[in-house]
Order: sequence, then C-alpha cells, then structure tokens
Amino acid sequence: MKSSDSSTPHPRQPSTAAAAPVTTTSSPFSGPAGTVVTLTGTGFTNATAVAFGGTPAASFTVVSATEITAVAPAGAGTVQITVTTPDGTSSGKGFTYTIATPTISSIAPNQGSVEGGNTVALTGTGFTGATSVRFGTVAAAFIAVSETQATAVAPAAPVGTVNVTITTPGGTSAGIPYTYVAVPVLGSVAPAQGPLGGGNSITLSGTGFTGTTSVHFGANAASSFAFVSANQLTATVPAGGPGPVPVTVTTPGGTSGPGVFYYYVGAPVLSSAIPGAGQVGGGNSVTLTGANLLQATAVRFGVTAATNYIIVSATEIRATAPPGVAGTVQVTVTTPGGTSNGAPYVYLSAPVVVGLVPNQGPSAGGNTVTFTGVGLTYTTAVLFGSVPAGFTVVSDTQLIVTVPPGAVGAVTVRVVTPGGTSVGVPYTRLVPPGI
Repeated sequence: MKSSDSSTPHPRQPSTAAAAPVTTTSSPFSGPAGTVVTLTGTGFTNATAVAFGGTPAASFTVVSATEITAVAPAGAGTVQITVTTPDGTSSGKGFTYTIATPTISSIAPNQGSVEGGNTVALTGTGFTGATSVRFGTVAAAFIAVSETQATAVAPAAPVGTVNVTITTPGGTSAGIPYTYVAVPVLGSVAPAQGPLGGGNSITLSGTGFTGTTSVHFGANAASSFAFVSANQLTATVPAGGPGPVPVTVTTPGGTSGPGVFYYYVGAPVLSSAIPGAGQVGGGNSVTLTGANLLQATAVRFGVTAATNYIIVSATEIRATAPPGVAGTVQVTVTTPGGTSNGAPYVYLSAPVVVGLVPNQGPSAGGNTVTFTGVGLTYTTAVLFGSVPAGFTVVSDTQLIVTVPPGAVGAVTVRVVTPGGTSVGVPYTRLVPPGI
C-alpha cells in the first residue's frame, strides 16, 4: 500500500476572526461641546465606546453597522474620534473644538434702581469662561456660576432701558433689555393720621410709583394697596402703636424717603374744667381733666382758641382762658384723634353790690346783713376791709352775710367772684350802747 506523502499540503480552513471597525468619514469636523457628530464606516454593530481624544463621548447611538452618531463631550483643541468594538479600535478622525457664542435667554429681575447695586440673574448658554458682563456700555461685577447661569450686580445708570450682554472667548451675546427706574418720591400722605387699629384708607401722592411692590408704615406692611397712577397710590393702614411712623413706598427703583403717619389713641374726652368760671377779660389758669389729651393741637373756649396751654399728661391740660363775653361756653380739646366733648366754663363780669340791709351794726359783729346786687352766684369771698366774712348765696342777686367783728367806724365791703371784685360799699360799725 502506498503511503501518503506528508509533504502534500492540506486545504486551508476559512478564518472566523472579525475585522476591527473602520471609520471613513466624520461630520461635522468641528464644533463646541455638545455637537452631534455622525461617523460612517464599517464594523460598528457591536460598538462599546466612542471617544473624543481620551474622553468618552457624552453619548452615542449605533445607527447601523456603517453609521454611529456621538455627542461631543467637553474638550478643547483638535482631537481624534475613535470607535471601539470587541474586535478593536478604529483609526481616528479629527474633530476641532470651537467655543460657541454665548446666548442670554432671560434676565431676572429685568429692571432696577438708577442707583444700581441690585443682583441680577442671567440664564442662557455658553457662559463658561465669561470675561465681562455689561449693562449698556458699563461693565458690571459678575460671577459666572455655570455654563448656563451667571449673576451680576447692576451698576448705576440714568433712567431708561439698556441691553445686557455677556462676553466669553466665543464672542459677545446679543443684548437683552434691562430697564433703569427712578427712585420713587413720596410727597404727601392724606389723611396723615388714624386710629391704632388701622383699617382706614389713605392716599399717597408723589412720583415714580409704577411697579410698586410694597407700602410700609414703619416696619409693618400696609394691609393692602392699590396703584392709581405713577403719581398716586391708595393704601389701607395696618394696626400700629401710638405716635408717628415713617411711611415708605418701594418699587423696582428703590424705596422712597419717608412720609409721616400718626397713630392716635382715640378721641379726647373732657370730664371737667376747674375753675368753671372766670372774668370776661380772661387770663386766669384753668385745669382741664379727662383722657387722651396727649398731642393736643388746640384748646378752645367756645370758638376762641386759648393761645397758651400746657399738656401735663394724657389726663390733664392747663390752659389760660382767652377773653370772652359774659355767659357760658364749652371748652374743647382737639388732638389728631378728633375733638372732645365740651366742658362748661362761665365768663363772668365783675359782681355789683347795690345795697346792704342793714348797712350798720355792732362792732362785735355776729349780726347778718343782706347784700343785694348782680352777679353774686359765684361769690368766693365777702370782705369787710381785708377781713373775710361768712356768707350764703341765696341767688344771683342776693347774699346773706355774717358780719365779722371790727373797729368802730366805717369799713368798705366788697364781694369777690371769679369775674372780679365789686366796687366797695360802706358798712358802719357802732359803739355798743351804754348801761
């Protein structure tokens, strides 16, 4: 039997190894991070990675064995894009990173005071590496927070609208409007007073009220407010403590200088006026007692204002009576809380004594004399010379007087009332009869 020739070659077996992927094109060739790049070639079916330089793609999608799309990760300069499968890694295709021009999509707030100083938030894209933020042509202090957000401090500027821009190595964004608003001015508060409990409506007048965000009475916000015009607001007063408080208006332009609102305790009340009578010529001191008398702005005797008064406390005022006409008037006190009830006060003419019956008597006194005259009701003293006598008021025209002892002879007798002192009339003391 013929042996086989070992030198005769056997048929070659087919190879089962797959080829490494091959990248033939990439598009686009450049762009910023986030650019979607399409790769074409072969052997992409089981791709496990796409890399831009040594950095994995942000994401990739195997479209087919001949196409992959990949999202460029952050990077710089020119890098090689490679595709890796279990069978190997492709040769690279060049990709050049460019920096996108920044864009601003929103600004908040979009207005502020001409004085500047407020913080403004910018939202958009491409903020990384920002070199400046400008309000119009004026550079602002800023902080680049992220690729999509930055904060800036608005510089001062005149009233009007400017464009805000941000600049990076990729260029300068299109502008977005920001409006400078004047600081509001509060000219008047009317009425400028009200009760402690608040609830009353007042009108604020001034300028620059457009866009009002708050009205404050001291530290307390108004219960509500309504915009009427750039020059007028209405506000409901909140509860507060007694006394004056500053009123301010706040808008995007800032906070106004203060007006004044006065909280009062309540309407004043009078319980008495002492003395309750005085001469028509005025000038005497009258003590008024009651409640809520602080911050008195006027004291009146009838329709006549007292030109001199002192507020002693919430319950007492001392006033000098002005001149008046004989008769009774009502004394009133006015405060920011209103005008009090009246307390009666009588203006008196000086009394007149027309007769004494009898007009003489023993020097030892003790006898009674009837005085007749006019204006005797408010008698406070009857004087024999300088010596006071006991007396009883019978009516406005009559007194019964007990004569005090004194020297023999004539003595001048006078009647004293708050209206003054009468003209003297004579009374004669006699020598006791002998035994």
